[in-house]
Amino acid sequence: MNIRMEMQQRLQAAFEPTALEVVDDSNSHIGHAGHDGSGESHFNVMIRSKAFAGQSRVQQHRAVHKALGDIVPRIHALALDIGCD
Repeated sequence: MNIRMEMQQRLQAAFEPTALEVVDDSNSHIGHAGHDGSGESHFNVMIRSKAFAGQSRVQQHRAVHKALGDIVPRIHALALDIGCD
């Protein structure tokens, strides 16, 4: 399973989002630091879930990082767009 799919499955299971989009943006970073040519190094995640209600932005980001677990150290960049319904 590729990293994008694994991220999507983990976030779906952890937050039951109403909207979730995981985009592998690695090709936009060819030649930049952290891109070794193998892909799956840069990701953009948009997630909306009631689970984030009442949480600060830092708490939301920590929750996403926790849900992704061992994936985070395997990638170079992760851009998060988090919201609650």
